[in-house]
Amino acid sequence: MRQFIVLLALFYVCEGVKFGQLCSGNPNNDLRTTDRWGQGHYGARREDETNTGLDIVCDDGAEVYAPFDVTLVSPLVIYHDPKKAAIDSGVKMTGGGLCFKLFYVKPDRTTGTVRKGERIGVMLPMQSVYPRITSHIHVEMCDKSDPTPYF
Repeated sequence: MRQFIVLLALFYVCEGVKFGQLCSGNPNNDLRTTDRWGQGHYGARREDETNTGLDIVCDDGAEVYAPFDVTLVSPLVIYHDPKKAAIDSGVKMTGGGLCFKLFYVKPDRTTGTVRKGERIGVMLPMQSVYPRITSHIHVEMCDKSDPTPYF
């Protein structure tokens, strides 16, 4: 019974959570649409995989903000590929009952708390690795579930 109550409480915490602005220049968190490299919606097909997150438009070098009050948990290394070293960074965080990751971000720091709207880092140079892609932050839930309801 106790586990059920905890799960129910977590559901209600997450139920009303919405991501605030993630990136300077994109106040509405516009989603990446179709470009030569693919699409940005959850479940979009990739070369040999499926997109397990959402791609939110963000210009190379733009400031990245906390979408709500968050705790920075740890840094991320995404590819482990020297050819993609320029964009091989991100940050894992929790907040609002959610655990999620932001890819292609150089975080200012990787632990501690950040308030909604405060800078957490800068967007890395996607164009240097994927020319003519729509530069974006990849938002992925820790359990790889669909983040769309939170936008």
